[in-house]
Parts: sequence; structure tokens; C-alpha cells
Amino acid sequence: MFNAVIDAPFGKVGIRLDAEADSVREIVYLPDPVQNVAPDTPLAEEVVRQIERYLENPAAAFDLPLAAIGTDFQRRVWAGINAIPPGVVLTYGQLAKELGSVPRAVGQACGSNYFPLVIPCHRVVASSGIGGFAHHADDDFFRKVKRWLLAHEGVSYA
Repeated sequence: MFNAVIDAPFGKVGIRLDAEADSVREIVYLPDPVQNVAPDTPLAEEVVRQIERYLENPAAAFDLPLAAIGTDFQRRVWAGINAIPPGVVLTYGQLAKELGSVPRAVGQACGSNYFPLVIPCHRVVASSGIGGFAHHADDDFFRKVKRWLLAHEGVSYA
């Protein structure tokens, strides 16, 4: 069950809030056939507003209460991802070096990101190309989403 599902240029975006509806629990990329869901709380309305603003302007910043989930390491990687500005990409290896880690661990933390768009994991790519996305390395839908997001920010990947 989603608190909102909205249209996006690459499909749909689903939004889940925590049980108290006071923080975002998850943002999910969904294919076109999924039915839209009108926001059912004021926070869901705000999440929709901020995502739509980003989809219009890739420089738009997010200011949303995010649920305190993920391991300490994942949160450290996600903070590193948040520091990457729109239009800039880092490889898993570059981000790993900044964090004193290894590329595979950073890739796993990127793929486990509960808050895509808000924590822009699409800005982290493989050294040999676009890489996987959301633990879907061979999924055309998720690669299409990642390519669209990067192109939206002015970065092109084949």
C-alpha cells in the first residue's frame, strides 16, 4: 500500500510513509501500469510536491523527514551520495575512496537506498559504464530510470 503514486517521465513513483505518517519510509520506482494513488496525508502531499518540483527542475533540493532506517554504514554512504550535486557523477570506487571503504560495499549501500531522488543514488555509476540501479543490474526498466534521471541533470550515459 502506498500513501501516494504519481506519474513520472520514466513511469511512476510510489511513496510510503511510516505508520505515524510523520516521516518518509520509502520511495519506489514503479512501471506505468501501476495505478496512481492520490496523496492521503499532508506529508504525502508534501513529498509529491517536492518530487514534482525536482522532475521540473533537477537543481531543486529536498527537505523531507526521512525514517531513521538503514545501517550506520548505509547512512554514511547515503550522506556521501547526498553531497554529490546535480549533474555530477562519481563512480562507486571514487565514493568508496572518499568514505574509506570499497566499491562493492558502496554499491550495495547504494542499491539499498530507501529514498531515491531524495538521496540521489543515480549519481553513482560503475567505472565501466552506468552500472546497476536499486539492486537491478540487468533490469531495463531500472536502467531506463537511471538514464532518464542522469539526462535530466545533464549527464549522458549510453
